[in-house]
Amino acid sequence: MTAPAIVMMVVTILLVWGGLVASVVALRGVNMPQQDEDAPVATGDVDAPQRH
Repeated sequence: MTAPAIVMMVVTILLVWGGLVASVVALRGVNMPQQDEDAPVATGDVDAPQRH
């Protein structure tokens, strides 16, 4: 492999892994709403049409 090809490969690897690390850090910083244990849980089919 030539030197420019190795440099491009290293840059690409760093870009991909850096994006992965950044997304994990961003997701850890997001406060997810807590679900109450007493709240009713939907058990029906989500994609089913609604009947009234």
